[in-house]
Amino acid sequence: MEKFRPLLLPEESAPAYAVDCQRCELSKQRKRVIWGEGNPQAELFIVMDNPGARETKEGDPFVCGTRETLQRGLLEAELDIHSVYISYLLKCRPIRAYNKPMAREACLSHLHSQLKEKTPALLLGLGNIVVQSFYTEKEDVKSLRGSWHTWQNYPIAFSYHPLAVRRRPVLMKYFVEDLKLVEARLKNHFSKQIDH
Repeated sequence: MEKFRPLLLPEESAPAYAVDCQRCELSKQRKRVIWGEGNPQAELFIVMDNPGARETKEGDPFVCGTRETLQRGLLEAELDIHSVYISYLLKCRPIRAYNKPMAREACLSHLHSQLKEKTPALLLGLGNIVVQSFYTEKEDVKSLRGSWHTWQNYPIAFSYHPLAVRRRPVLMKYFVEDLKLVEARLKNHFSKQIDH
């Protein structure tokens, strides 16, 4: 097997109405609004909590550890990296403390706009913050992973955040299991489309 090399996925530019968003305090600390990356027409829409570091101090783009771990999991689950779109609850990278619930609430309308525009077939939420933002503070990945749920009329599966997987490599097998669950449903979705 050839050596794994993470890819720098193309970023989708934020729409004009979001570029100057002032809905929360992150507008005062961000460098820019980060809308999402990958294939904007993808059937699978992956949601994480917030963007990580994307540029070095010199301004050169790079693949952070979170995105590298996600790509490694996708590869192991045989999910084509070019068939996914990745976005975030927050569209700005936090660089210091902030009011997290308020920022998530303020930013949720951007996620709704993305989903309305893209109409993916499936959602995959990564990490407890996504679970708790979509449901309640009592829910967590451990209790929801391994099966399908519904959010905003979309089928959604959940798994661990890639950063948690990176810190605790024992989670990788569960992460890949969850990604395989998604891969199987996507395959089923495409076969139904072909039959029609």
